[in-house]
Amino acid sequence: MNNYQVIDNVLHTTDFLEIKSQIMNINFPLFFSNYVVGDKDENLEHFYFTHLIYENHRLNSSQEYWRILTPLLKFIRAKAIIRIKVNAYPNVNKFLIHNPHADYSFEHKGALYSLNNCNGYTILEDGTKIESKENRLLLFDSSKNHQSTTCTDQKMRYNININYL
Repeated sequence: MNNYQVIDNVLHTTDFLEIKSQIMNINFPLFFSNYVVGDKDENLEHFYFTHLIYENHRLNSSQEYWRILTPLLKFIRAKAIIRIKVNAYPNVNKFLIHNPHADYSFEHKGALYSLNNCNGYTILEDGTKIESKENRLLLFDSSKNHQSTTCTDQKMRYNININYL
């Protein structure tokens, strides 16, 4: 039995393209993170860029970025949002698999929304690999260990990570 669900073409093309054009844009603010998975990850090649949109009951970003995510938030029917974060994993000229991690230690749901096609993927606790495909939504238990990867066929692997109840 799968403890996850993959939904392709989850949003209407217009909604998807608005999100993609806003986030995969030179003017979208991305912030360097020296590690991908906590301070346990000491590999110098393991870094990425993030943009925290929402956390701790407050909007940490532009109202516009919240607005464009409304169709996605409606689709997942969250009772409460814990965090919304954009992840951008740069191509470092080799394929990297990051350390296993759980987003939070308490029981909650995760939605991982892919913005671009690339050869990167997410590895679930049971070893299942979910490929990055634009407009694809992965619904899973993000309190369980999972892993992210880089990509080697695009400049960046972009996704939106939503933790919710």
